[in-house]
Amino acid sequence: MQRRRYLRKSSLEEAQTIFLEHPGIGQYDKIEELPTQNSLGRIIAEPVFAVVSSPHYHCSAMDGVAVSAEDTFTASTANRVRLGKDQFCIVDTGDPIPPEFNSVIMIENVVEIDEDTIELTSPAIPWQHIRMAGEDIVATELILTRGHKIRPIDIAAMLSGGVMSLKVKKKPIVTVIPTGDEIIEPCDNPEQGKIIDSNSYMLSAMVTEWGGEPKRLPIVEDDFEQIKSTILQASYESDIILTSAGSSAGREDFIPPAIEELGELLVHGISISPGKPTALGIVNGKPIIGLPGYPVSMAVSAESFLKPLLCKMLGIANITPTKVNASVSRKVASKLGDREFIRVKLIHTNDSWTAVPLARGASVLNSLVRADGIMKIPENAEGIVPGEFIEIDLMRSPDEIDNSVMIIGSHDLTLDILADEIKINYPHIHISSAHVGSLGGLMALKRNEAHLAGTHLLDEKGKYNVSYVKKMLPDRKMTLINLVHRQQGLIVAKGNPQGIKGLFDIVEKGLAYCNRQRGSGTRILLDYELKKLGLAPDKIIGYDREVYTHMAVASAIATGIADAGLGIFASSKALNLDFIPIAEERYDLAIPEEFLSLQGIKIILQTISSDRFKSRVQSLGGYDTRDTGKGLKIRD
Repeated sequence: MQRRRYLRKSSLEEAQTIFLEHPGIGQYDKIEELPTQNSLGRIIAEPVFAVVSSPHYHCSAMDGVAVSAEDTFTASTANRVRLGKDQFCIVDTGDPIPPEFNSVIMIENVVEIDEDTIELTSPAIPWQHIRMAGEDIVATELILTRGHKIRPIDIAAMLSGGVMSLKVKKKPIVTVIPTGDEIIEPCDNPEQGKIIDSNSYMLSAMVTEWGGEPKRLPIVEDDFEQIKSTILQASYESDIILTSAGSSAGREDFIPPAIEELGELLVHGISISPGKPTALGIVNGKPIIGLPGYPVSMAVSAESFLKPLLCKMLGIANITPTKVNASVSRKVASKLGDREFIRVKLIHTNDSWTAVPLARGASVLNSLVRADGIMKIPENAEGIVPGEFIEIDLMRSPDEIDNSVMIIGSHDLTLDILADEIKINYPHIHISSAHVGSLGGLMALKRNEAHLAGTHLLDEKGKYNVSYVKKMLPDRKMTLINLVHRQQGLIVAKGNPQGIKGLFDIVEKGLAYCNRQRGSGTRILLDYELKKLGLAPDKIIGYDREVYTHMAVASAIATGIADAGLGIFASSKALNLDFIPIAEERYDLAIPEEFLSLQGIKIILQTISSDRFKSRVQSLGGYDTRDTGKGLKIRD
């Protein structure tokens, strides 16, 4: 065969566009179901929801004794309280809490008089040192979205949530074809003039690392008909074809003409060094990449074309691990002598990185699932102060974080639907959320810890959100975008065994209540309704028992910790509980106007205005989307 010329040299960006955006390339919908414990590194095809709560029972958080807190209220150093054998139970960490007890005292704080008697010098608080059922994960809660690459910690989270199997993208089969008369299989004594084939094994490892299933074929000699036959057979048996060597413009570089005869040669010759002789095409509907024979050229070309192709087929971002320096948003204390690893979310605004520390508890598994990176506090530091810069080890790529939108504020189930809808249609955009209450969300905006905040704050005039935004962010131009109107009410056990009709019954019957945290819109709504009814908060048993999400309130009812709690209808429906409506409220997204031009924010606003999103939200029950997507500008 005569020496041939390159088809036409293309720039890297042009070649990537021609190849990766070709209509017949990158379309991939093969799915398989796997046991959860065998899913490491796989890409989730459908959202994963918890089947059971974690923990699924109330358990001791430490070694000690379980008691009824009420039996200890009078204890002090001057008035020691003795408990008999029926008033306490020795428990170890993780042991179930007997139903007659509601508190655990550390064993170090217990004076043992004899086998049947202990003595206490301080009172216990109800539910202290007890991990409540659902503390980490609540049944029906979204654990992971589609398009997520499963890590070891994700397997633990799913198994803790009772997920025994899940649907994942099937690994694309990538056939690797080494070519060349001079190429031989690996050995420790090659003869002169022969070259050990290391390239195809490097390519196979790259395929594995990037989520594919490599299928390496025996070496093919520089024979045009044999190369054509091998490529054609591979097109029937695989999803991607790679060839090693033979892609240049020499007399025995048979890959480009073979692609031309069998299918379509899209690109041959790219203006990069190394990597110029790369050939890109399609054969029998399957993408083929003819890679150069020099190892460095091959690696550069594979990074430029194979990796993004696999990412496109699997619906994931093209990840490039790195480190960044970020300023810390709030004070973080640390113990001298220990190097501490803090999970953080990262916010990238105005060319600077801000690290937002996540929950540090050893049992809070979900904080690792949500983290963008790890912040390491040195052994000789007692902590770091706000604004101090520190290096972050990324768990996601900078591009992925740049394409992330951080939502901090009030908890709502529709945020899970929003994250999933965006993953379906915009896999490069990542939605992160943290539940700190409506006021906490507005404070996060003030500290530049978030791009937007979910809020449903009711003022004394019965209006939602506007007055709070003006008060807390007076110097910032803001926009309120309605997400939903939703039903808030009392969540009670199935069948309403206590016969609860409203908040009056909680007080009059002395029932146990589970409350949302201070600063949450639900807590403010409760106080507003109590004031209207002339009820004092201190008359409600459990008013100071705080949780951070609607699902946690529902879980407390479902597991018997409380008789009632204020929450949204969708949470009661998720756990098959009864619901007593109290009020319809407006749930808005508060967005600083300078963020409205960000791609991720634009995609969010486009998504929530779609009929598909509204339909999914309405299917949850208790939601009205009549104003969803409508905005109100706040400038003073």
